[in-house]
Amino acid sequence: MVLITTKNSNILEDLETLRLFSRVIPEYCRVLEESEISEHCFDLIFAFDEIVALGYRENVNLAQIRTFTEMDSHEEKVFRAVRETQEREAKAEMRRKAKELQQARRDAERSGKKVPAFGGFGNSGMTSISSGSIITDTIMEPEKPKMVAAPARPSGPSKALKLGARGKEVDNFVDKLKSEGETIMPSAGKRGSDASKILPPPANVEGVHLRVEEKISLTCGRDGGLQNMEVLGMITLRVSDDKSGRIRLMIINNDNKGLQLQTHPNVDKKLFTAESVIGLKNPEKSFPLNNDVGVLKWRLQTTDEALIPLTINCWPSESGTGCDVNIEYELQEENLELNDVVITIPVPSGVGAPVIGDLDGEYKHDSRRNLLEWCLPVIDSNNKSGSLEFSIAGQPNDFFPVNVSFVSKRSYCDIQVAKVTHVDGDNSARFSSETSFVVDKYEIL
Repeated sequence: MVLITTKNSNILEDLETLRLFSRVIPEYCRVLEESEISEHCFDLIFAFDEIVALGYRENVNLAQIRTFTEMDSHEEKVFRAVRETQEREAKAEMRRKAKELQQARRDAERSGKKVPAFGGFGNSGMTSISSGSIITDTIMEPEKPKMVAAPARPSGPSKALKLGARGKEVDNFVDKLKSEGETIMPSAGKRGSDASKILPPPANVEGVHLRVEEKISLTCGRDGGLQNMEVLGMITLRVSDDKSGRIRLMIINNDNKGLQLQTHPNVDKKLFTAESVIGLKNPEKSFPLNNDVGVLKWRLQTTDEALIPLTINCWPSESGTGCDVNIEYELQEENLELNDVVITIPVPSGVGAPVIGDLDGEYKHDSRRNLLEWCLPVIDSNNKSGSLEFSIAGQPNDFFPVNVSFVSKRSYCDIQVAKVTHVDGDNSARFSSETSFVVDKYEIL
């Protein structure tokens, strides 16, 4: 970086200005490469504009530059508050309508009329594992409430700052640059660690399809000790063949961790307890067609450290120039295969990129969010341990909490559907299945 000044300028102030310029660049660019600079060129120009105005140095520091460039819009906050209020009102209206429909259904049953539904079996008959959340993105989402129209605003030009939208002027400017032969690089979008982890759907889905889904919520202390661990699981059935509605599921439960199992109210509980078979109380009835039905769910809550699937050990130690951090992982459940593992470590801001020593896998330094992401494609019995070492200025408390995310195609609690049979004749029915084990929260405090 070159700073051009007049001969009469103060060399000490110029050096401080140059130092501030050089500290701004790592805030926006992960590596000092031309492509990275070009991608964040406007962010850098806006930041530089806060340092020097009309040829004179502004009295600002790095934190102030970050605040000025981010900018805060009161209009945007008001708009979001209004939108959240509208969504809450729409959800309340949906709940009221649902209660009215349930009441009408009960009245119809009392009067002996035909009930136009499957006796409360289905998505509405069983609450999800965690209200307001889903296990994976493959679970069917409920229909989103329609947005209520916002009150009309007075017409006329608005001087409020609008964030998060590309105006026509920007599109026209980009088109003009393209017509002049400039190469416009697309936005990088979200990084893999920020995007939700989605397992690909199975290639062949039969008329009877089963999903075994689990998610884990875990909190550990940095000095050891499991504060809380909870695993929630569910088997979801979807029947798309009307000839396969009257079926039973043979369950294999190899759990030795002390699960709490719960069947759907319409499932024959005695049959499940005696034979580990899921079937309807009334065998003459069929499972609903083209509808996701949760037939069995389970819950494991423990503070036993031996049940932690993946242990993380983070050791920051102070040195003369800052901190040397050693972090390692170990897979305790060797029957699991964890994919797309990302271990996220917070790092201090404004001190530059960490110096990486020994490393298993890959790493990414996100200077905007002040995070170091340790990425491992697969952790299994052949790759059950690994370590990362890096050095950076800071204090030991700066590197917590450590967060972990992963996906797996194997069940943690080892509950599977072994066989599907027809109620009449006990003949086997063709079925397909998929298993997923994902992270809801996994942090070391």
